[in-house]
Amino acid sequence: MNALLIASDHAGFVLKEKLRRYLEQRGIKVKDLGTYSKERCDYPEYAYSLAKAISLGQYKRGILICKSGIGNSIVANKLPHVRAALCHNLKIARLSRQHNDSNVLVLGSAFVKAGLAKKMAVAWLKTEFLGGRHLRRVKLINKIEQKIRRCEK
Repeated sequence: MNALLIASDHAGFVLKEKLRRYLEQRGIKVKDLGTYSKERCDYPEYAYSLAKAISLGQYKRGILICKSGIGNSIVANKLPHVRAALCHNLKIARLSRQHNDSNVLVLGSAFVKAGLAKKMAVAWLKTEFLGGRHLRRVKLINKIEQKIRRCEK
């Protein structure tokens, strides 16, 4: 498996750093796309950078962190083949993988503290997509993406 991508804005920086170090200590290769400080910045740039790499198939999974998680979710889900899931607890993180084959975990630093974020990230990385009836629904999402791309031309 290639590296896991991670990115945040200034509001998610501290949580990103804690989570990145934790994952690396567990032997997970992490590619950090920034930001690299608490200096104010614009989350759409970081969310787009990570989501683009997922969309193009350069990486399989990524984690985005901002204050609420909402902005990152909006940006990431604009790109084809990205299924970004804003999660606030372990159960939804697992379900996002099992039922939706999410490939981007989005966390809101104002709602998810470091201990929970670590547990959620590990659970999310270990949880497999169930397929079956859920595969049919993911394929429907892909068809909708194709329709949207045709409308844009």
